[in-house]
Amino acid sequence: MTAMVQHHRKKTTGFDIVIVILLIVLSAIFLYPLIVTLSTSISDPAVMNSRQVWLLPYGFSLEAYKTLLSGSEILQYYLNTILYAFCGTLIMLVCTAMLAYPLTYQTFALRKPLTALLLITMFFGGGLVPSYLNIQMLGMRDTIWAMILPGAISAYNVVVFRTFFKGIPDSLAESATIDGAGHFRVLFSIILPLSKALLATFTLFSVVGYWNDYMSALLYLDSESKFPIQLFLRKILNSMRMDDIADYSLLTQLQRVNTSTVQNAAIIITIVPILCVYPFLQKHFAKGVLIGSVKG
Repeated sequence: MTAMVQHHRKKTTGFDIVIVILLIVLSAIFLYPLIVTLSTSISDPAVMNSRQVWLLPYGFSLEAYKTLLSGSEILQYYLNTILYAFCGTLIMLVCTAMLAYPLTYQTFALRKPLTALLLITMFFGGGLVPSYLNIQMLGMRDTIWAMILPGAISAYNVVVFRTFFKGIPDSLAESATIDGAGHFRVLFSIILPLSKALLATFTLFSVVGYWNDYMSALLYLDSESKFPIQLFLRKILNSMRMDDIADYSLLTQLQRVNTSTVQNAAIIITIVPILCVYPFLQKHFAKGVLIGSVKG
């Protein structure tokens, strides 16, 4: 039995070794900036005034994190960003699924015109100025809807959803229809439960997109009480003197610590929530990513 297992075991070739080495090198290249950022953020601020971290931290201090998290601004920014990401992702999934579902039916009269309109928007956009004027005329400027609704529908997402829905056997929907189920019941009780990989993948994409979106906030928001976490990070990174920070108590504390440690701590604080979300969606992620490439 052992001999048979050894006989069928794949032989390691030179090509396999090269691939493994290449992947290790690429992983190290991608991880190095994150490691340096983390090491700098936990280094002793007194030492960092005269040194620069290349890999490992100099000393150990959480003063930068204590300083940032003690401010009243950052909690509000966090709550705003979570609200935008949660509501935006939920609206995106519902709207995309409801638009993609009828496009899977050959009998739907507007299937071809709607598909053509969707494809046109993939190649031609209105531009920044028309988008800004649109938001302003709709009365959404300086509201949470300016952060949520512009990303609610993506032509690419609709095409991928439609392609995935087409792969689900028609007999399931037909059986439900015979039993008296309407289209909403078919979509939300049959189609979407069978699309967990798709939903998990695009949930991750959407959450990351909303979490990293600071351009929309720069364009459409005036009230600091509505700013996302990315604008806080931008202020920390762009202002060496930190004179743009509205919270005076936070400003006073920031001036007592090293600028580099605070900036890197702000980066870590910003990306940690996204890193925590990924493991929960990892099971479906690989399958979901292949949907758009295998089924085009």
